[in-house]
Order: sequence, then structure tokens, then C-alpha cells
Amino acid sequence: MTAKKIGILVGSLRKDSYTRKVAQALVSLAPSTLTFEFIDIGELPLYNQDLEENGAVAPAAWTAFRQRVQGCDGVLFFTPEYNRSVPAALKNAIDVGSRPYGSSVWGGKPGAILSVSPGAIGGFGANHHLRQSMVFLDVPLLQQPEAYIGGAAKLFDDSGKLANEGTQQFLQKFAAAYAHWVDTNARPANA
Repeated sequence: MTAKKIGILVGSLRKDSYTRKVAQALVSLAPSTLTFEFIDIGELPLYNQDLEENGAVAPAAWTAFRQRVQGCDGVLFFTPEYNRSVPAALKNAIDVGSRPYGSSVWGGKPGAILSVSPGAIGGFGANHHLRQSMVFLDVPLLQQPEAYIGGAAKLFDDSGKLANEGTQQFLQKFAAAYAHWVDTNARPANA
């Protein structure tokens, strides 16, 4: 059985991001039926329909991003919470991938959302805002287990590695559930 390729989008652009650390920890705990590709979103120009209409050629960064997502069997979204919603960089990436109209790269790709926050509620608002967009974009989302990683500032050791055993166990369980979700929901390559 060939491993499924999963695109990872991390909403935090910060160098020492807790969200990125959680994503890296999940990758290290995931079953071998999945492979991962971190897809950078920090350099994407803001979406503006005028940049690819009336004969205009879309920015190269948009095209490269769309091709990378298109080449994945599924997508994992790791997001912090900014003002009870997702960061602008992540929303921009979602918009870039959803256009031009009728050519969305998201449709049918099994997805999951993990929100990460130093606060106690683990980015609940961002997680649910992102779910709204994914429903519209036809991304079948893993429903359980839900993933709200709170208290993120206390989960890592001095080298940046996940040191909380309970969180490690949860991420391993989440990764296994997601692998099963992808296995049962991924569309055939020629679909």
C-alpha cells in the first residue's frame, strides 16, 4: 500500500511557533501510511482576482502553491487563534487555493484541523471558523477526535521538542484517526 501524501499548512508564521512545533510533533508520531509535506504560506501575495483575470498570469507563488496542494491526498491545517479567528496568512492561502472559480484545489481532500494556543481553550474560535470555510470548499473534515491544544507554552522542552506525554498520546491517537479518515475518504487519483 502506497503512503498517502498529506499537505500541512501552518497558520503561524512566527519562527518559534508553538503551532509549527505541534505539527512537527504530529508528523513524528503519525503512522507510516502517511507522508507529509509542509506547504509554506508566508510568501503568498494577497489574493486579488484582478491578478489572474483578463489575460493576466497568476503570480508564480500562487501557481506553485496550488500545484503543491493539488498533489496531496489530504490536508492538515494547524492554526493558532488570532482575535477568535484564523490568521490572515492562512485565510489568504485558503482563498488562493480556492480560485479561480471552479478550479479549487481543496475539493474532496480529506482534512483535519488542529488549533493551538497558549490559552486554556486551545484556539476553539479559530478551529470553528476554519471548519466553516472547509465545509464550503468541500473538504471532508475529520470530526473526532477534535483537536484543541491549549497551554502550548508549557508543552515543549528547551530544545523545542514536545515533552508532555499526554499531548504526545493524544497526537498519536489523532494521527491514527486521521490516517483512517484519509484511507476511507481519499478520492482515487484519476477522479
